[in-house]
This record gives sequence, structure tokens and C-alpha cells, in this order.
Amino acid sequence: MRYDLAVIGSGPGGQKAAIAAAKLGKRVAIVERRKELVGGVCLHTGTIPSKTMREAILHLTGFRQREVYGDQYRHRASITMDALRQKLEQVSRNEWEVIQDQFDRNGVDTYFGEASFLSPNKLELDDGEATQVVEADHVLIATGTRPARPDHIPFDGRNVFDSDEFLDLDRIPRSMVVVGGGVIGIEYGLMFATLGVRVTVIDGRDRLLDFCDREIVDSLVYHGRSLGVAFRLGEAVSEVRKVREGVVAVELESGKRILGETVLFSVGRQGDSDRLKLGAAGLDPDNRGRLKCSEAFQTEVPHIYAVGDVVGFPALASASMEQGRQAVCHMFGVPCPPSGEIPYGLFTVPEISLIGKTEQQLTADHAPYEMGIARFSEIARGHITGDKTGMLKLLFHRETLQLLGVHAIGEAATEIVHIGQAVMSFGGTIEYFRDAVFNYPTMAECYKVAALDGLNKLAAYNCESHDESGGETGGEQQVCVPPELGAVDLPTAEPVAVG
Repeated sequence: MRYDLAVIGSGPGGQKAAIAAAKLGKRVAIVERRKELVGGVCLHTGTIPSKTMREAILHLTGFRQREVYGDQYRHRASITMDALRQKLEQVSRNEWEVIQDQFDRNGVDTYFGEASFLSPNKLELDDGEATQVVEADHVLIATGTRPARPDHIPFDGRNVFDSDEFLDLDRIPRSMVVVGGGVIGIEYGLMFATLGVRVTVIDGRDRLLDFCDREIVDSLVYHGRSLGVAFRLGEAVSEVRKVREGVVAVELESGKRILGETVLFSVGRQGDSDRLKLGAAGLDPDNRGRLKCSEAFQTEVPHIYAVGDVVGFPALASASMEQGRQAVCHMFGVPCPPSGEIPYGLFTVPEISLIGKTEQQLTADHAPYEMGIARFSEIARGHITGDKTGMLKLLFHRETLQLLGVHAIGEAATEIVHIGQAVMSFGGTIEYFRDAVFNYPTMAECYKVAALDGLNKLAAYNCESHDESGGETGGEQQVCVPPELGAVDLPTAEPVAVG
């Protein structure tokens, strides 16, 4: 059994790599531990389950239209974990069948069993009953990650659990302590706060989600507090222990003690690579099981590549898919341009999405930028969907008007960010949004509103001082020409003061 490419792991990165290679006419094998696990963590315990559960929570609680319909929606106390899982089973099954069909249609051979290296080109597959050997000219590792589980944390899957065990809870708890304010912890914490669960988030950093725009994060924290979430930032956890049945204590190094019915421990993830026997392939992962790769996702062993969460940041399903395709192009000598800026989507409540630079980065770079903001409260579609607190922020260069960053929080944020992504990828300016016609009423209209807001701010830099009194009194009046009314020559000097 000799292949051009053997892929270990059937998550997003492995899927797209296998299919891309098959479409190049290569003989491809993909290996997964068990048939029911095809799709990887993304399909079974990560991206798809958490986002499906979020949608079920928002629907069953009537969260989006709570200000209009109030008690006409089901009372939160009547919602069960079984009800939340009902939609999940249908979505997961459908996606599983789609993946299997794609493998079949593209001639990708699938194998099931625990994979490990015998040599740089040989893999042993053990399904628990028998072993077989697969040889390949190239190997791509896409095994993903699993939650970090420190030995001193008393995990039991019921009162103290990780994000993979979260979906198997038998009931919705009355209170929850989330240890770790990263993306996963914040997503699950805010989801369950929406159900009326008393949530406390503990994180050792002073700021959450430091890769996001600060104003957006501040808005998210405000929303979280409005749901009753308590944030304990800058606090380190020294111990987690069970006090009695249904009560868990989280001891902090500062001396504080936080009690809760349950604890979600979500402090980092580690590469799921320890069973691959990487040493036999000449690979040495870091202390968290991650592999070091080049920009082309090539490891130090030239014919072995790695993509997805097992290589670390950004650890996004969307990025993993593109990494798989780019790795295959590189290994088989097919030209493949870089993907450019990658959008980030956080399915919190409310959701967040961003692409490009943040204000903090632009300030550190001493870049002359301006911003335009559209608040969902001034967008008809915002009122229709029940979101009057969201916002879209556009960051653009003050002189060239080039779009530098897009940041959104609120309904459909993860969808509308792609409009800005398209304009950024072609080096477009904020003037595109000023001149474009968007369907009405839609959330996309935010782009026009934000663009006009930003261009109106630039009018202050285009003000011309002139003497209204003919020079006798020295009095001056500011005359501004809004850029949206016509072509404007932007000054290169410092802007004049505006009274």
C-alpha cells in the first residue's frame, strides 16, 4: 500500500489536503482513529457542536427578540441539555456524511486505527484487532489538539470537566466557574449565562482576548456583565477541589475562594501527537505537542508536513482548511499564492469578528489612521433582528483611505466581516463603501454608514481657514468640505485645529 500522500487526521486541514491532492491526480490515503470520528475535533467536540449549541440556546431562549416578545418564549428553566443536543445530532450526522461522500467521490482511501511512525515514510495503523502498514512519499500530520488536563485538577466529567466533556453534561447547572478566559472559555461561559446560569470567569491576564480590538472586547465584557457574568481577571488558580456533592471550590493565589456547582477548566490545549511516535520520523514536538513548520507548513523532515491546530496559532478551522491546501500545493510543486489576511470569528454572545489591524497595532506602528463606526441601533436590520447594541468599526489610512481593519460585534458579525475582507484583499479604500449600493434593510448597510462616518471625520482635516473680516480683525472661520460631496485633496501636513 504505497501512496503519494498519507494524511493523519480527518479534521478540516486533513480533509482539504486529501481532496486537493486527489484532484491533482495523486493517490491519497487518510487515517482516522475510528470511522465515527471522521471530521475530527471540529465536527465532534469543537467548532460544529459549540456553534450548533449556541444557536439552539439563542433560539430556545428567544434571546434575539427578548425585548419584544418577553415571556412568550419558553422559560429558560425548562430548557434541558437533551433539547440543546437535539439539533447537534442532526447537524453532525449531516456533516459526517458530506465528508465521507467527498472522500468517496475523489477516490481518497480511508483507514481507521491509531497511526504511528515506523520510519519517515512508513505508518503503522492499529485498529485494536490487527495492524497494517502504509507507505507514502509524503505525509501530512493534521491530528489537531485536545484540552490540557493538569494532573492536579480533579476532572470527573460531571462537576469538573474540560471543553470536550462539556457536551456530555446530563443537566444544565445552576452555576459555573470557567477557569481560563480564552476563546473557548468565553464562548461557553456566555452561552450558559444566556440560559440563566451564574457564571464566573477567571483568567490570569488583566485583559481578555488581547488579539481583538480593545473597544470590541470592552463591549463584550459589558454584555457579559449584563447577563450576570462575573470576571475575575489577573487571578491565578492554585487549587480546584470538591467540597461536597454539587459544590466545587476554586482557590485563587490571592486568597479568594470561588464556589460553584460546576467548573469548566479551559486553560489551553495541547497537540494530539504523543501517540504518533514522532521520534521514528525524525520529528521533535515542543512541550505542548506542537510541531514547528515553515511558512509552507513543511517540518524539518522535508517530505513531512503539518497543518491545523497541531502547528499552533491561529488554530481556526477556516485557517486549517487553507493550510491543508497550501501544504499540498507546496509538496507537489503547484503555485499557490498566500491567503493574505485571515478573518477571526468568535461565537460569543454577542459574536465578534475581525480582520486586519487593530487600533492598538496601528498606534504602535505610528500609522496615521482614522475610524468610521456604524452602530446597529441606527441600522433598520439591527432593530429587525433584535440587536441594537452591536457595532461595526472600520479603520483606514488617513491619507490614502486604504482599508486597514474591520472589527464587528453583534448579530451576523462573523458574516458581514467578509465584505471588508474582500475589499482589503484588493487594496480597496473606504470610498468603495461610500459609493456602493447595499440591499436594504441588511446588516451590510453598516459599511456605508461607517464609511460616511469616517469620511465626515476627515472633513476636519480638510478645513480651510479664511479671514471673514478682510484681515482687519483677524477673525477666522473654519470652512469644511465633506469628502463624500466630491474629490478632496488630502493634506500631507499636520491637520489644522478645529474649533
